[in-house]
Amino acid sequence: MAAELKGRYPDAEITLQPSRGGRFEVSLDGAPIFEKSKLGRHAKEGEILGLIGRARDGAP
Repeated sequence: MAAELKGRYPDAEITLQPSRGGRFEVSLDGAPIFEKSKLGRHAKEGEILGLIGRARDGAP
C-alpha cells in the first residue's frame, strides 16, 4: 500500500509504524482518515486513495 500511495503522491511523507493487535490506521496531515478499530475491518482495495483524494479536495 505504501508503494501505491507513493506512486500517486510522490511528495508525500509516508511513515509505517509497527503496532500490535492488528491495528491499521491512516492519517493525513495529522487527522485520522481510516481506523480499522472503529470500522471493524481492513481497508478495501483503493479505499485509502479515495479517502485521501476526498480529503484533499475538501469533499465530505
